[in-house]
Formats: sequence, C-alpha cells, structure tokens
Amino acid sequence: MNTDSPGRRLQFGLDTFGEAPVDGHGAPLSARASLRQVVDEAKLAEDLGIDIIALGEHHRDDFVISSPETVLAAIASVTERILLGTAVTVLSSDDPVRVYERFATLDGLSNGRAQVMLGRGSFTESFPLFGYDLRDYNTLFEEKIALFAELLKEQPVTWNSGGRTLDAADVFPKTDGGPIDTWVGVGGSPESVVRAAAYGFPMMLAIIGGAADRFAPYADLYRRALAQTGRSGQPLGIHSHGFIGADEREARETYFPGFKVHRGRVGAERGWGSFSRAQFDGEVDHGALYVGTSEQVARKIADTVTLLDLDRFDLVYSAGILTPDQRLASIERYGREVVPLVREMVGR
Repeated sequence: MNTDSPGRRLQFGLDTFGEAPVDGHGAPLSARASLRQVVDEAKLAEDLGIDIIALGEHHRDDFVISSPETVLAAIASVTERILLGTAVTVLSSDDPVRVYERFATLDGLSNGRAQVMLGRGSFTESFPLFGYDLRDYNTLFEEKIALFAELLKEQPVTWNSGGRTLDAADVFPKTDGGPIDTWVGVGGSPESVVRAAAYGFPMMLAIIGGAADRFAPYADLYRRALAQTGRSGQPLGIHSHGFIGADEREARETYFPGFKVHRGRVGAERGWGSFSRAQFDGEVDHGALYVGTSEQVARKIADTVTLLDLDRFDLVYSAGILTPDQRLASIERYGREVVPLVREMVGR
C-alpha cells in the first residue's frame, strides 16, 4: 500500500473498442457513423471533465477501430484537454518504430496529450493478418517492448535483435515535452506484471470478470517489483465494463441483452460457454461489471479504488448492443455524477 494516497490525484477514463451502436430498430450503424460517434463521445467526455479517452485496437467485424491513432487524431482536432490513449496497442504484431512515430505525431498534433498503452493483445487476429506466427506470441512482445523502451529515450538507437539491426538510428518526430506517456496493459499473468515493473511503466489491469480482491496480489506484486528496481510510485489502474442508468432495474435490463451477445460471441471463440442472467447479476453484485445507478456504481468504484489503492479507473462504456443515446446518457452520468461521488468517497 502506498503511504502517499491522500496526495495523489485519482484519474478517470472512458474506454471503447469501437463496438457499433444500434439504431432504434436494433440495426448496427455503419462503420462511418460508428467512428464519428466515438469522436462525439470523446468530445462529451472532455466537456464533462473526464481525464482520458482510450481506444482499443481490433481487426474484426464486431469492432470498427483498427487504427486508434487515426481516430485519436480526429478527437484531438475537437478537444483541448482530455488525454488521448489506447487500450491497448497490440505491440506484438506491430512495429515499435512505427508505433513510436505515430504516437509522437499524435503528441505533436494534440499539444502533448498522447498516451500509448502497450499490450500483447487478448484477441489474436492481428498476428496472421500482419504475417506473425502465434507461436512467437511471448517472444515478439519481449523483443518489441525492449526496443520501444529504447526509442522513448529519443536518442540514436543501436539495436541488433529480432532480425532488426539499427546503427545509431534516429527516429522522428521528437516530442516537445519529453517521452510519450507509456502504460502496459496486463490481463492477469504474474510475468506481465513483473515485466511492466521492470521497465518502470505504469500498469493497467484489465479486470473483466471476478471480484476485485482476486487482483490484489497482482497490485502487490507490481509495487514490490517496482520497489526492487527503484521505481516506486508509478501509477496503477484498472479498466472494467459498465453502464449507468437512471435506476438499477433500468440499468440492468438495458445492459444485459447486448452484453450477453457480446460476451457470448467472445466466449464461443475462447470456450467460455454461455453467459446466463444469473452470472450477469453475480458480476454486477460482486464482480467486475459496474452497472446500476450513479450512486451504486460510484460506491463500487470507490471500494475497488480503496482496495487496490488505484491511481486510475477506466470504464469500458460501449460493450454490447446500445443506442447512441444510451451510450451518451451513461457517459453523462459517469462524468457529472459518478466521478464527483467517487472523489468524495475516497477523499481524492
């Protein structure tokens, strides 16, 4: 547990993977409309004082964001303050130099607001798409995060690993305000936790199922590993799915049908089995779904923040089948009601 909790500012984010909203008849909006909807949602998030908008990267038909940096650049053009991040950038199937260049460009366009979250990817469709072998899943990330850490120093890089040789290579553009804000997204393996700490990167735990106290050992491991490397004090966050409604019944009844479809689609690929209403209610009551009224969701977030001593909480707001109005209303309640309530409850 950090001893300086009262002096640390708690950050709040909104995350989306680019799920297409639906119209009043339940038909998905086009990719064009869905992408512009994300820009509108990010603009609202800034107007509400939310700290961060983070976009996931996927290459499949149920998500429309395959190029988060492009969408973030569009958001940069209509905002001034909100941080522009990813959740996550699949570094294993990308090129570290190109990732650095894209985010340094975004950082310049946004006046220093770019943030990248590196990850191995919980979906694997990008690996064959870009010519990578899934048998190299771990090795690819190890090599590429090491190179990315060198690029962040913004000095000429000499490198000879993974089939790439660089001889005092310089990469452009440079940033004006120092290294790009870089996080690592972790799904829950101890090796990933220790790796994030070894590089001194802030860590985001993706908690998509189960009670928050299951993840306390990962938070403790991260802080102990940071201390061993002399880098104590790096931020720790989580992201989890949720929806805020006018009353508890409305929130659950609105969110469950679409989330069941979303969860069932992913579960069928991963062998999870069907997702029942009882499981849904259990996750809302005791697990990783933050669904309910503003006060209920705020209390649950505050309990999680206190339990894990968090510096950041991101709500994944767009999972499932929701209309644009439903998504916007949930964002509005999150920014106007939930965030101030959590700050009051935890004293930050």
